[in-house]
Formats: sequence, structure tokens, C-alpha cells
Amino acid sequence: MTALSSDATGITSRKAVVIYSGGMDSYTVLHKALRQGFEVHALSFHYGQRHARELKVAEQVCLDLDIPHRLIDIRAIHSLMDGSALTDTERAMPQGEYGQDNLTATVVPNRNMVLLSLAIAHAVNIGAGLCFYGAHGGDHVLYPDCRPEFVDKMNDVAAIANFDPVRIEAPYLHSDKASILADGLSMGLDYARTWTCYLGEELACGQCGSCRERLAAFAAHGLTDPLRYAAHV
Repeated sequence: MTALSSDATGITSRKAVVIYSGGMDSYTVLHKALRQGFEVHALSFHYGQRHARELKVAEQVCLDLDIPHRLIDIRAIHSLMDGSALTDTERAMPQGEYGQDNLTATVVPNRNMVLLSLAIAHAVNIGAGLCFYGAHGGDHVLYPDCRPEFVDKMNDVAAIANFDPVRIEAPYLHSDKASILADGLSMGLDYARTWTCYLGEELACGQCGSCRERLAAFAAHGLTDPLRYAAHV
């Protein structure tokens, strides 16, 4: 059965844009949209992050799924948002659990507003009514552009910014990482086909906040993460 997106704004389309980084959250969102019957158009961005390993993962997944995928190079604006350990290789990557006290350095200024704006433009261009992205409850403590208030306000703008309204969907906005993993496992997803580590080395470091959150999610389900980690983990 073909899925349609429809609400009070009059949005009706079987197409959906998914912002797909290649990470665990967006991988699950991508498959959730597919399972809901949407004609998915995946969109990835190279904005000058420390490494592009997750983008290569995203490209291969989309090739294997035979879904449209565009990798957009916006590195020209890197100097406008390089005040982060995720975009500046000269900065030390903080380690430890997610929290405002130790991972504020990983906030990329205005990142999701920029990426969502471009994704919304792409959605209008191809006649898609929805734009999915992978904000989740675990991010609320640290990333302002992953909080429900941000999604609500962006949706207000997306409804009036163009002649054709677009709705932003963040299906895991109120879910933690373990819940996202549970949903993905119920869909039979292989998380070896994702990359989460903030570093782009051969093995995941296991020490950065992103690795720790991921490992905790698998541990919560009594499972071993299929990614390979450095020997000291």
C-alpha cells in the first residue's frame, strides 16, 4: 500500500527526503521511511566534518537499496561553522559520556538548520511532502537543533517558506538510543552498515561520546555491537 503524507497543511505526496548521514540514527530513519512505503530520496552532506567515512557508508547502503542518493558538497561554507571539534581537526575530540559539561565542543553552529533548509528545498524541487531527519531524545541535553522546540519552529517555517509546504519528521525525537536500536532490530537491520565514531580511523575509538552512547544502547539489549572497536575498549 502506497504511503501518503497528509495533514492540515494539505501535504499529500508519496515522496520523502531523508537526511542520511550514514550513522546509526539516520540509517534507522531511512529504513523506517522505506517500511512506511515512501519513495525515499536520500540526501547526505559534506560540510567539512573531520572525516567522510560515514558518507561512504551511506553511499554504499543507498546503492545496495537502489534508492536515489545525492551527496551534496557544501564545504565552501566550512569556515562559517568550523567552531567545533567535529569540523576542526586542530581541536581535541572530547571523550566521555554525553553531557553539556564535556561535549559542548562537538556542537556545530546551526548545522541542522542549514541542512534542513537545503533538504526542504530539495523536497519542494522533487515534489516531496516530508523531510525526515534523525534527531532523538538523547541529543536534547546537548544539541539545541535536535530539541522538540527547534523541530516545531522549523515546521512552522517549512509550512510557509514555499508555495508547496513541507513537513519535517523526526520519528525518534522523544526516543533514546536504545529505543531507536530496538526499532531497527525489529526491522532486521544490520548496524554493521553504519558508522558512528566521531573519528574516521580504521576502528571505532570506543571513547568518544558518540561511541559510548552507541555501545550503551547495544549493552542495554544484551547485544554486542557488530562494529569493530580499538583493542582497549
